[in-house]
Amino acid sequence: MAVLPITVLGSPVLRQVTTPVAEVTDELRQLAADMFDTMRAAEGVGLAAPQVGRTERMCVVEVGDVAAVLINPEIIAREGKIKWEEGCLSIPEVFGWVERSAVVKVRAIGLDGQPFELEGRELLAVCIQHELDHLDGKLFIDHLSFLNRRKAMNAWDDEKDKYPGLLRILKPGDTDEPKGRAAASDAPAAHHDAL
Repeated sequence: MAVLPITVLGSPVLRQVTTPVAEVTDELRQLAADMFDTMRAAEGVGLAAPQVGRTERMCVVEVGDVAAVLINPEIIAREGKIKWEEGCLSIPEVFGWVERSAVVKVRAIGLDGQPFELEGRELLAVCIQHELDHLDGKLFIDHLSFLNRRKAMNAWDDEKDKYPGLLRILKPGDTDEPKGRAAASDAPAAHHDAL
């Protein structure tokens, strides 16, 4: 298993629509394991294939005691609304409030090649929607108002030079980001997580 470089805002792969997976292979299983390692090293709760420079339609999520690989995922049901302050492992240190469905049910294929369904509420629902956006070439900043998006892009302008080659390099057990899961659990009312 390995910690992979994370592509950051400006990398073309983040704006590409992913390609459906035709077959679950050992290479795909290894990619999923590496994506979990990468997500955990960055202290995130989700990671999509484009964020590690890949075009497969898959992502990983880990919220609380739920850890799942979602291959060819599609949302089949939505309910309610929730506002959450989101961040993104591909746009470090930039955050914004996004309104999403409070509950979602997703249908996907697992690493065993079998279809399954997963229901997510609150943070898990937000995480699933955020990661599925990545699979369609969308970013959380696309959901912000004009003024909030401008503010986010100004914050990114202050950060982007830290990532030469549009890559964020992490080491296992290290993080270059002081925020994330720990900060979110310290301040639950803030509802802010790096996805």
